[in-house]
Amino acid sequence: MRRRQILGVLGAVFAASAIASVAGAQQPGSKIPRIGLLVPPGGRGVEGVRQGLRELGYTEGENIAIDIPSAEGRLDRLRELATELVDRKVAVIVTFGPQMTQAAREATDTSPIVMGRMDDADVRGFVRNYSRPEGNITGVSFQAGELSTKWVELLKEVLPQGARIAALWDVTNTVNQRRTIEDAARSLKVDLHTVEVRSPGEFAAAFAAMQESAAKGVVILASPLFTAKITQLAELAAAHRLAAIYTYRAFVEAGGLISYGPLDSDPSFTFRRAAYFVDKLLKGAKVADLPIEQPTRFSLAINLKTAGALSLEIPPSLLARADEVIE
Repeated sequence: MRRRQILGVLGAVFAASAIASVAGAQQPGSKIPRIGLLVPPGGRGVEGVRQGLRELGYTEGENIAIDIPSAEGRLDRLRELATELVDRKVAVIVTFGPQMTQAAREATDTSPIVMGRMDDADVRGFVRNYSRPEGNITGVSFQAGELSTKWVELLKEVLPQGARIAALWDVTNTVNQRRTIEDAARSLKVDLHTVEVRSPGEFAAAFAAMQESAAKGVVILASPLFTAKITQLAELAAAHRLAAIYTYRAFVEAGGLISYGPLDSDPSFTFRRAAYFVDKLLKGAKVADLPIEQPTRFSLAINLKTAGALSLEIPPSLLARADEVIE
């Protein structure tokens, strides 16, 4: 039963290619603006930017050119690629997530940077003033740390009283989420077991550790690392009989139990909004005049088939609050 169609987010992996200009890109001597996308080349973010630019009247090769670098799966190459984009004199750099935004910031403190997808931009030190960015960074960000209490509350509603909950944390991401979920667990009197990972190769061992700790559920903290592996994480949660919650509806579609997060945090949407920022900057706007946008709508999705497989009964009150129930 679908009550509201909510866009899901599919993770992206880096394509193994060097910096590539789109077909028909800027020719030597031409005056059309060039922008750089420091984002996963095969992901929905790239198409989101392209779609947004088309909606604003841009045609690649005619009045805009786009460069898309690839880190070939290596985060240590991001600074190199960001510097190359700066050397190519792109007018704007669009980024995805903290690592790419940090690489762009290290490469330039003058060229405009648009965050197409970010969480906790202030906590990470990219901005201090959302309403009037003081540096060269603006774009879209949501407060993932503030969602921690809600994630724990939702799992507490569906699990047996006193059940231990695990938290899967990407240590390459931010300490803020770990701190806030630990605070949330204490305030809600939930026994929390945090498990750290750095790469997908550590996922299987992490879920085995959760099961060994007698955890009955897991909060998967927001991270590009996890977004890129939504299906794998849903399968691991099912295999270890863990009630799992993540930010994106795509997680529930893949077999996860619950998703709760900003409705407008899907990369296909946020990167279309990034195109709005690009357009304004190309037309002469200053970064300080472009407030950082934050989502105001949130959605809850529940997979009843997964609940049945885990022998969990979802309270009617929770089902009534859900924006979508998958049976």
